[in-house]
Amino acid sequence: MSNCNNGKTYSFHVCSTCNLLCCIDANPPLTPQREKIIAHYLKEQYIPIKNAFVHEEYSHPATDAEGRCVFCSKETGRCTVHSVKPETCKAGPITFDVNLKTGKVEWFLKKGTICALAQKLQENKEALNTHCEAATPELIRLISELDTRSLKAILKIDEPQTFKISEANLPTEVLEKLKTK
Repeated sequence: MSNCNNGKTYSFHVCSTCNLLCCIDANPPLTPQREKIIAHYLKEQYIPIKNAFVHEEYSHPATDAEGRCVFCSKETGRCTVHSVKPETCKAGPITFDVNLKTGKVEWFLKKGTICALAQKLQENKEALNTHCEAATPELIRLISELDTRSLKAILKIDEPQTFKISEANLPTEVLEKLKTK
């Protein structure tokens, strides 16, 4: 299976046919820099979303009454900030955890029962490898740029609908950041 489909990415082709489950109750983490980028994009594109961000244990996009990300258009079912969307949205359905004992970041894939793209990636190792290559720098940047409090809060989130697919060395500065109180 090709990673390209008439000029659209493989993930776009698959994701545009699903029920947008990843846009419901996901709360993708935002670094201060990503939040600024999105806020600038919203202003530049005249996208009228008020109170677009939530600042709790970690910053993330706000959600509507149904738990859907405010950036997910109810009219089109598409992301209104697609070109500047959060790193975890770009990496989806790849997610991560940090193993402090080994000093590794562990990569997980959502189960195919909850994500159509994950199912396609499980079936096609070449596509999975290509997707992982694109997801890794996005997630490493996110992990590196998040403050300690936010990263620790994110690492507490349980994701039982995933399974480990690989691991990589954690940047030293991140490991040091996580070892502090």
